[in-house]
Amino acid sequence: MHPAPETTLRAAGLKVTKGRAAALAVLQQHPHSTADQLHERLSLVGAAMTLQAVYLSLQVLTDRGVLRRIEPAGGPARYEVRVDDDHHHLVCTACSAVVDVDCASGEAPCLHPVETHGFSVATAEITFWGVCPDCAARAAAQPPREEGAA
Repeated sequence: MHPAPETTLRAAGLKVTKGRAAALAVLQQHPHSTADQLHERLSLVGAAMTLQAVYLSLQVLTDRGVLRRIEPAGGPARYEVRVDDDHHHLVCTACSAVVDVDCASGEAPCLHPVETHGFSVATAEITFWGVCPDCAARAAAQPPREEGAA
């Protein structure tokens, strides 16, 4: 259960605006959304914002620790409200779906590098890549291609 967006914004010392509150509410329901997806979903719920306003809100919310930005290789940045723990992600190589994976150890960082080179390590970010169950089922349901077919 997530706190009300207004409560989260106030706790972060941010002004409560309709756009920020709506963006948080949408991200609570649709974690790992891209800015474009958020922009579209905001329009669908009657909280239309320009794409530039969406990007600015995402930047402010990320800078204040309200959102976490993840950047799976080869894809656009995605945003989530789960910021209070050290967790990782599974990304589907077919449809780009993203899901959370909890750390095995439960505390940050859940992995430790062999050599820190003097860095003070706070978190470990791991992305697992594979095919989600829906894409695997679709692939299994397709008839096999004939050799030599284009």
